[in-house]
Amino acid sequence: MHMLLMGALLTASLVTASVGIVVVFILLSHPPLPAPRIYALVALILAASAVAVYCYGWFSVTTGGPFPELCTSRNDAGADLAATKQQYWPLRNACVYSDGSTVEYVSMPVTVFVWLLAGAALASAGTSVYLRDRDRRTSGVIS
Repeated sequence: MHMLLMGALLTASLVTASVGIVVVFILLSHPPLPAPRIYALVALILAASAVAVYCYGWFSVTTGGPFPELCTSRNDAGADLAATKQQYWPLRNACVYSDGSTVEYVSMPVTVFVWLLAGAALASAGTSVYLRDRDRRTSGVIS
């Protein structure tokens, strides 16, 4: 069930980002540009990209990615590998050994990239709202 949901979310975010990019290019080819709408579309594209990157990382963690190969059958103290654990945010994997020790592998590039895209999306959405309000104030329309 989770695989189907995440697959649908990945597909929807990729389609949303792609359509958003096409719409931005169409708007750029037909001036005058409505700046608040461009920023809103950029926010949508960045947010959809963040979701797509997170879903990619989630699938990487779920399907094993490079993680199982990183766990050795014994740690330095000689304890056997007891289990592997996965956490989906931040995308983290851990090798748990029989003596209670763990070795974690965190997918930092994916996590940092998701945070950067999400932050840029928030900044772009804020800029869009600010520009829209400024345009309304300068045109004399106050709602």
